[in-house]
Amino acid sequence: MSGGKSGGWRETLWDPEKREFLGRTGDSWLKISVFYVIFYAFLCGIFVATILVLLMTLNMYKPKYQDRILPSGLSFSPYAHNLEIIYKTDDPSSYEVYVKNLKEFIEQYNDEKQTDDMKYEDCGTTPKLYTERGELESNTGQRKSCRFSRRELQGCSGENDTTFGFKEGKPCLIVKLNRIINFRPKPPSSSDLWAEDDGLIGEIKYFGFAGNAGFPLQYFPYYGKMLHPNYLQPLVGIKFTNLTKNRELRIKCKVYGEAKHSPCWKVRISSRFPHKVALSPLLNLNMQA
Repeated sequence: MSGGKSGGWRETLWDPEKREFLGRTGDSWLKISVFYVIFYAFLCGIFVATILVLLMTLNMYKPKYQDRILPSGLSFSPYAHNLEIIYKTDDPSSYEVYVKNLKEFIEQYNDEKQTDDMKYEDCGTTPKLYTERGELESNTGQRKSCRFSRRELQGCSGENDTTFGFKEGKPCLIVKLNRIINFRPKPPSSSDLWAEDDGLIGEIKYFGFAGNAGFPLQYFPYYGKMLHPNYLQPLVGIKFTNLTKNRELRIKCKVYGEAKHSPCWKVRISSRFPHKVALSPLLNLNMQA
């Protein structure tokens, strides 16, 4: 074997003559290591500084921009996957999921959940003006929340009828205004409310605070999760008592107030079979006897 042959891969890994590891001496490895440590530390510093500057421009109590979410949107329970509710009145398992969702939602409005006087307070038995609890940036700390009992919803409270009307074919929807920090809704300036019914929808019953089909102003404004962690939105129960069968009906649920655009959701109800109802485009409710 010729002694002139190189050490192959072993020499590439460690060259004892030049004292190089992977082609670099100790000084070379030290210099390149220091360079990359400083380089990546600089990049990390720029990233952290950028985040800190961004956080300095944000308000810790409310979003910087809320112009695209005013006025507050209107939402409802029970939750419906793909906005469809399909059930049969004689099959409890078909509407069990909706009843369960309503029960879980309404549980926070039980009286026993609102007994802590450090978190909740009574805001009157009749509608009043806003309950002001100081400025957002003040040192007041966490704000108390107005109590709202599920008993206000009467026929849609789920206390007397634990199926919320689904069993008897008179389903309830519970509606609320979405939370917007420091938002103060205003009542409508006119008593002329939009109404359109060709006799197919039948009677609709509304259950709300103090017997009113609306949202009392003393529950506003909302101060955000940090300052208002126990806030309860006022609710309105809507009960359809006599929907026409075998017909497609269109319903629009709208909140009236002093705003350029009132929050609303549209509902189409169609009955193709005896005692079958379908609501869309926001909700489809198919009810079969």
